[in-house]
Amino acid sequence: MTTMRAQKFLLVLAALAIFAAPSLAQKQTPPAGGPAKPFTLPTHESYTLPNGMKVTLVPYGTLPKVTVSLVVRVGTANQTPEQYSLASVLGNLLKEGTTTRSAKQVAEEFAQMGGDLGVGIGEDESAFTTDVLTEFGPEAVKLLADVSLHPLLPESELARLKNDALRQVTVARSIPQQMATERFRKILYGDHPYGRVLPAPEDIQKQTIEAIKAFYQANFVAARAHLYVAGRFDGAAVKKAIAESFSGWAKGTPATSVTPKTQAKRALDVTDRPGAAQSTIFVGLPVPPADSPDNIALGVTNTLLGGSFGSRITSNIREQKGYTYSPNSQISRRVHDAYWIETADVTTAATGPSLKEIFFEVERLQKEAPSTAELQGIQSYISGLFVIQNSTRGALIGQLRYVDLQGLGEEYLKTYVQKVNAVTPADVQRMTAQYIKPDQMTIVVVGDKAKITEQLAPYASGGDSNK
Repeated sequence: MTTMRAQKFLLVLAALAIFAAPSLAQKQTPPAGGPAKPFTLPTHESYTLPNGMKVTLVPYGTLPKVTVSLVVRVGTANQTPEQYSLASVLGNLLKEGTTTRSAKQVAEEFAQMGGDLGVGIGEDESAFTTDVLTEFGPEAVKLLADVSLHPLLPESELARLKNDALRQVTVARSIPQQMATERFRKILYGDHPYGRVLPAPEDIQKQTIEAIKAFYQANFVAARAHLYVAGRFDGAAVKKAIAESFSGWAKGTPATSVTPKTQAKRALDVTDRPGAAQSTIFVGLPVPPADSPDNIALGVTNTLLGGSFGSRITSNIREQKGYTYSPNSQISRRVHDAYWIETADVTTAATGPSLKEIFFEVERLQKEAPSTAELQGIQSYISGLFVIQNSTRGALIGQLRYVDLQGLGEEYLKTYVQKVNAVTPADVQRMTAQYIKPDQMTIVVVGDKAKITEQLAPYASGGDSNK
């Protein structure tokens, strides 16, 4: 009986499959997507302490968590040539406790609040960040203030941290992508701090605790600081903790920056890696900074050209040609500075052909505007990604940091999605023709020179090779 029921069941399934087959074979057109949702910046409060430190409080979300981030306008770009590598060593020393707490005590106290301590030194900014349970918001502010305002900076840890830095630099210089980054930035920026990516061993070894402390005292000051608090928190209690913990911080001098003098020019730079199965390609040039009127249109153009999985360059050299697995283009930005760059790790035999296709796609977009349908797909992708990416406490702080650093104002965030969707096909063509010019691009290649020199010959005009 059981066998007969099983046979009947199989017959029913077969019949259903026969009847369903035609409908499954038909192509189903998905419904059109709705209009892009604008990004809404949560209601928030901003004010400045008497010593010049800025504060932004953003009540947000329903989870009982709060992110506290102190951002200071100082980074590796503030180093003089004699101080090169100092900032990165300082960043690690800042995690080694305060004048009243050991590193272990600091870690334990943050852990008891449900969080930990993050310290990062970037090119233009440094940040002290924690994410804790809501009820510990005021205590997190106080502890973060102790870490950032009263660091111990113990000389006893300096030798160990120098050795760590030396190992990290050695490893980095063996990675093709890092090697290409170092060469590209050096060509683009020369002696400007943005052109110094990795220090030499002697740069690390010569740093003293006295020099590190002097750098900290001169640069980590209230006039360069901005405290961001986002999430669920007791506003009155947090504001009280901020006043008590930070009001005594020395004001110091406001942040300054020197805008690099970059010039778009054709150059070819080749670093030899004998026997390499792949070539790492960096192709790019300076473009207008974030505060340019063309910033958003240029960003849309980048996403369509090479900055998304469905972009033209990616479709060409990854999907159609199979030259590479993960090509990508981006607009890399710093304070009042930016460059467009396409990067790809390609098979050695496809080094020259990959460059040819990259330039082909750029030139094609210069000559012919994309279709409305193609552009709308990119705009929907950017708009949706923007809203999704900014739906967390940390992401909100990241966006506020960005507009503050670049001097864009919060209106930039409120109107971003609308402006993305206002870009026209003609705008994309104009951006490409005006700013993304193959004959002015720096080309950096890391690979087996014996196997790629002939392939690169058409691109050697105006440049020379390295090593």
